[in-house]
Formats: sequence, C-alpha cells, structure tokens
Amino acid sequence: MKRFKPVSTIFTGGAAALALMLSLAGCGEKRNASIENNPPVIQVNAENTVAKSHVAVEEVVGTVRPKLHSAIESKVSGLIEQMLAVPGQEVKRGDLLVQLDAREIQARLDQATAARDQAESDLGRYAKLNSQHTITQQEFEATQSRARISRAAVIEAETMLGYTKIKAPFDGVITSKLADVGDLAAPGKPLLEIEDPLALRFEAHVPEAIIARIVSGAVLPVRIGGQPEISGTVTEISPAADSNSRTFLVKLDLPKTSGLRGGLFGRVTVPVGESFVLRVPATAVMQRGQMEIVFVVEKNHALLRLVRTGRRAGSEIEILSGVEAGEKVIIDGVGQLADGQRVEIKRHE
Repeated sequence: MKRFKPVSTIFTGGAAALALMLSLAGCGEKRNASIENNPPVIQVNAENTVAKSHVAVEEVVGTVRPKLHSAIESKVSGLIEQMLAVPGQEVKRGDLLVQLDAREIQARLDQATAARDQAESDLGRYAKLNSQHTITQQEFEATQSRARISRAAVIEAETMLGYTKIKAPFDGVITSKLADVGDLAAPGKPLLEIEDPLALRFEAHVPEAIIARIVSGAVLPVRIGGQPEISGTVTEISPAADSNSRTFLVKLDLPKTSGLRGGLFGRVTVPVGESFVLRVPATAVMQRGQMEIVFVVEKNHALLRLVRTGRRAGSEIEILSGVEAGEKVIIDGVGQLADGQRVEIKRHE
C-alpha cells in the first residue's frame, strides 16, 4: 500500500528551497551593490598646484603705418603731359613719375640764355675798354652786375624747368594716384602718394593711466591680424596727451615681416604689473555645462572641486578660486573620474 508524505512536510521542503533562492538572490544584489559602491582604482597623473609669477598686461589697439610716406606735389604750375606711375608700382629714387608741359618755362630759359650770352659779350668788350681806361669804373661795374644777374636768371630758369619732371624722392611703392593726364598741377595739390613698405612702424594711442609703464627703447609684443606675434621697439612717445582722448601717441619700429603692410589693425601688449597666481595644466579642467571642475587627490581619493578660471597662458590655465596652493590636482583622464573614486598616482621613473 502506497504511503503519502504529510502535506506539512511538503510545504516545509518548499519553504526551504524558496529561502535558499531568496538568499542567493540577496547575495547577488549585495555583490552588485558592492561593485557599484567600490569602483575600480584608476591610475592618474597629478601635480601640486604652485603660485607662479604672472605679469598683468593691457592690450592697446593701433595701426601699422610706414615710416616713410610722402604726398608728391608739383613746385610749379602746368598741365600734366605724362603720368608714368600707377598704384602698386614699385619705384626707385629718382625715377620719373610725372612730366608737366614745359614749353612756357623752356621759353623763359631761352630768353635768359640769350640775355646771359649778350651780357657775357658786353662784359668781355667792357673789360678791354676798362684796361685801356676809356670807360669809367662805374660803367664797368654795371656791366659786371648785368652779367651776374643774367647768369642767375639762367640758373633759375633751368631749376624751374627741372621742376616739370617730378621724380620719386625715395625707393617705395605708389599707393595712390590723385591726378591724371590733362589735369592742372599746382603747388599744394597732391598728385601721387608713395610709401616705403619695408620700413614700417606701429602707432598706438596709449591711455594716460598706463603711459608711465612705457619707456623709450622698450621691446613690446605686437599682434597684427592673424600673423604670429612680433616684437616692436618703442622709438617715439608723445610728450603731451591728446586733450580729447587723454591718450599719448606711441610709435614702435617693426622688423621686416612677410605680409606686413601699412594700414593693418593690431594690438600691442603693455605690462602693467606683476602678481602671483595659481596655474594648472589646461587638461586638468573639465567643462560640465556652465560649471568648471577639477579633481584633487586626498587620501587616495579623487574629490571634485568647482573652480573659476582666468586667462590661459600656453598649455596652462589660471585658477582664480576653488583650489589652494599645495593641493594635488589630477591632470589627465578627468572625464573618467567620479567624485570620491579611489585613485593611484602613477610613479614616474
């Protein structure tokens, strides 16, 4: 006859199995929680923050200008017969740029030459008569004076004729043409503008608050457009401030630099003081939304710090607040860290 186990015995065995399953599940949850609460140790590089010398500067805007610039005018009046220069043309000193109509002045020269020849002839004849004592000394001296006047008239006419040929005063480039063939040239009316592109300087209007920081002969960094930084030497400082802007005009000679031209905009950096600031490698700072954070190492744990940064200097960035000097800041792998995570600082041989 087949016997059956009591129902209580069946339920007792099932309860034991269920308890065992729940126990195993609980152990698994504890193990997972332990893994989450104890993240793996990460090896990092860290550096001690140190207060470093920082030179406070102020940038002043300015313009590149040629040291040699000339507005070419005519010294005599006359119609322009030839305009031999165009903007952008390179010229040498003494090259003919403009030819004026010289017929009127040439006629004056012809008259002066004829008068001189006649005066020289009279002087020769009167000299013989004077040696023979047939004329008075006063008549002979009057003839000498007429001869000198006639010579001077020829020289004057020749000089005026030379003014009809307008030549380049120095080696340079024509930057502007303000007249053309057929126009009337006259004193005070510019015809061309020329400048030397190889001799340039930087001109800036420096505020009175920092003008005392600039001395003649000082070398200051200048940035022009997207070109690399160049050094400018202070050669001129205006002794008086502009009454409207309260600024002083400062001029700096620039070295010969490819691509540098007059009229370009730039900035000169003026040192205004020295201070000590905390700087860390830029790789130590991570941006999270509007916040900037770093991780410092304390008792082998990475602790998150909110910081406020300042200016960047090369590969380093200034820390204004959030970290104190002497604290050890993690400088790489910051994006993989969590607040409170255990870390190990790498040892460098």
